[in-house]
Amino acid sequence: MDATSVRSRRRTPGAKAAPASAAATATVADLDRKDIAILKLLQKDAWISNVELARRIHLSAPACLRRVERLKRTGIIRRAVTLLDPKAAGSGMLMMIGVVLERLTPTTFPAFEKAAAKIPGCMECHMVTGDFDYFLILRIADVGTFAERHTRDLLFLPGVRQIRSFMVTREVLSTTELPLQGMAGAA
Repeated sequence: MDATSVRSRRRTPGAKAAPASAAATATVADLDRKDIAILKLLQKDAWISNVELARRIHLSAPACLRRVERLKRTGIIRRAVTLLDPKAAGSGMLMMIGVVLERLTPTTFPAFEKAAAKIPGCMECHMVTGDFDYFLILRIADVGTFAERHTRDLLFLPGVRQIRSFMVTREVLSTTELPLQGMAGAA
C-alpha cells in the first residue's frame, strides 16, 4: 500500500467518514515486514505501549503510531479486546453443540442464527458442511448450567431437528492469534 493510496483515504474537511466495511480494502498481503511485525506483537499483547511496540520493531514512536492507525483505518485491525480467564469468570466449562436443522429454507437460517446469538454463554455460531448444519461454542459454569441451557434454550431453537452435545474434557489449544507466516516476507 503506497503513500498515495493512504492519503486518498484520509478525510477532507466536511467529508463524512466512510463506513467501516468500505474502509476495509487492504489485506495482509498488501503489508510490509514492519506492518506484519506490528500485527504479530499486537495479537500477543494489545496493551503494549506504542513506545515499546516501536522499540521492538525498530521504528520511531510516531512512525509506529501512524502504521497502527492505518491498520485500524483500513480494517485489518478490527478492534482490541480484553480476554478473560474463563474459569475465573465463572465459565470454565466449554461445550460444542452440533445442530441439524429440520428444513433448509431461506427463512430457517436467519431465524436460527438470530435465536442462537441470544443464548447466554454462546461464544460462537458457525454454519458448517457435513453431518451438521451449525456448530455452537458455549462457555458455561458447569454441567448443571448446561442442563439448564439445553432444556431452556437449545431445545427451543427454531427449525432444529437434532442437537448433539460435546463436552470438552481438555482444551489443548485455544488462541485468538491469526497466522501471518509467509506474508510480506515475514519471519
